[in-house]
Amino acid sequence: MRAALLKRFGTPLVVSDVELDEPHAEEVLVRVEAAGVCHSDQHYLTGDLRCPLPVVPGHEGAGVVEAVGPGVTRFSPGDRVGLMWRPRCGQCRYCLVGRPALCEAAGIQASSGGLLDGTTRLHSGGERVHHLLGVSCFAEYCVVSERALVPVPAEVPAEIAAIAGCAVVTGVGAVLNVVGRCAGDGIVIFGAGGVGLSSVLGAVLEGANPIVVVDVVPERLEMAMKLGATHTVDASREDVAEALREIRPGGMEWAIEAIGRPATLETAIDVLRPGGTLVAVGLGAVGTTFDVPLNMLVQREKRVVGSLYGSANPLIDLPRLFDLYLAGRLPLDALIGRRYPLDHINEAFADLTHGSVGRGIVLPWESQ
Repeated sequence: MRAALLKRFGTPLVVSDVELDEPHAEEVLVRVEAAGVCHSDQHYLTGDLRCPLPVVPGHEGAGVVEAVGPGVTRFSPGDRVGLMWRPRCGQCRYCLVGRPALCEAAGIQASSGGLLDGTTRLHSGGERVHHLLGVSCFAEYCVVSERALVPVPAEVPAEIAAIAGCAVVTGVGAVLNVVGRCAGDGIVIFGAGGVGLSSVLGAVLEGANPIVVVDVVPERLEMAMKLGATHTVDASREDVAEALREIRPGGMEWAIEAIGRPATLETAIDVLRPGGTLVAVGLGAVGTTFDVPLNMLVQREKRVVGSLYGSANPLIDLPRLFDLYLAGRLPLDALIGRRYPLDHINEAFADLTHGSVGRGIVLPWESQ
């Protein structure tokens, strides 16, 4: 099959032929129909985040089941599925208490570059090739654990199912699962990429007001307004803290940081009102830190919390997001940006770096 291969950090992806083994026990072969272009993949491409090399990236995707391995009970050939980069083992303490985004088994996949058993199904010229986060969907096919799949309704397009499995569940989930009830509360969202725009949709669902989005790309800010933001701040032209205080003089109850930049995180906590909460969603380079004034935490009782994968329970939350989409409550079609054939994947990441609007989508089976 054809796949995008990362051989060294900081170098372009190479689209080439890669061998893919048949699925082992409790694994599934999926024909990839669509894969989202995510900043997390970009972090791995640059080396800000590390994984075993060589590797086939791509962790946000959807497709159709082609074959199943021994012991698979939930899926059959022909089923439409979304891919999850945080599988749930169902046995660790985090799965048992309903926090599968923190499943201990996911660490096996991340560190080994394999699937849940730590081994790979990918090879090239006799060389072992690794999986990224147990998915590797920048390819025509992928083999994944049965636990890394969620059923997709027939009415949901593959592109929507793909972005729902990462950007949407992360952004909407950060609001629904971490912020929670916030009708009438002020919320500021830093970053208007796929996750930030999804957070806007979550804030609209929960009735937050005002909903302010901060970014440096005017077209992204325009999109945020179309999706329900009440105000925007262009950080390339305005003093963000001053602008936010004009919008909400007492400070914001909530801030979501979907970029992963120390300076942005520091601004986010500064503009909170006493008792406000910063939800950190964006990833940065390994070892990145940011400063928080101690007395601000104590005297104003501000909080900083992290949210991985929207703090979601994907087998429950993803079907709920699909239902909301089909009911017209989540206009996810507006999040879809430019589409790319697999051979143009480096162009997709170049566009992402330069502030493209909407989620880029790789279509592995589309010709040039």
